[in-house]
Amino acid sequence: MTDQQHPVPTGRRLDLLADCSACFGLCCVALAFAKSADFAADKNAGTPCRNLQADHRCGIHTELRQRGYQGCTVFDCFGAGQKVSRHTFGGRGWREDRDTARQMFETFPVMRQLHELLWYLAEAMELPKARPVHAELRRTYDDVEELTGRDAAALIAADVPGIRAGANELLLRASELTRKGLPGKRRNHRGADLIGARLRGADLRGANLRGAYLIAADLSGADLREADLIGADLRDADLRGADLTGALFLTQPQLDAAKGDSATRLGPGMVRPAHW
Repeated sequence: MTDQQHPVPTGRRLDLLADCSACFGLCCVALAFAKSADFAADKNAGTPCRNLQADHRCGIHTELRQRGYQGCTVFDCFGAGQKVSRHTFGGRGWREDRDTARQMFETFPVMRQLHELLWYLAEAMELPKARPVHAELRRTYDDVEELTGRDAAALIAADVPGIRAGANELLLRASELTRKGLPGKRRNHRGADLIGARLRGADLRGANLRGAYLIAADLSGADLREADLIGADLRDADLRGADLTGALFLTQPQLDAAKGDSATRLGPGMVRPAHW
């Protein structure tokens, strides 16, 4: 769905890049969305988007923002679409069989959550200071990866919240180890309501911003180096001139949802969104 270029990760995360050419347009069918600032029309889950073409491609891909589908440009399945299309269902499309379609639409959101989790686990294993938990991270990664290779019934029945909770404890430990010893006071804004907050030029280096609501927050010129941004909502956040080098668990969709400029500093593998 995204209209941005993908970052170029290394190692295990190479397998978690979305390849729309190998997918049956699942994000444009399986998911529901409501008419809002992010979507120009309502769409029920399991109903093809009116812009989806017969070849499973988006008919307005290059004009999504202009046509009112900004929400599509900040979505990333982390490779779940092609995994479900080509592996779980062996290339059988949802258009050919109603039962296949039903199972496929149920499986896709599960696979998407698992692939996103794999992305975070892979990143954590690349953090040098998190070495004490690398072995546990690797075991968890392998367990989740094994689950993604099972059939649709097993995926649909999987206890995803439980899996995420266990992995999250490891990710938090990796984050704490990485942020430990950084200069200055490390702020804890985990899950905080910072919608529209004035944080211009704020020293947030090494801060815990996990799950924080930073919608439309002014973070221009802020120091976000080594800040933990897993799950932080950065929609319309002002990142102009901010320093995001080394930010932990920052994803491309988060950047795509925010506002920035040529002065925004990004870490390796992150791509400056085209609309900045």
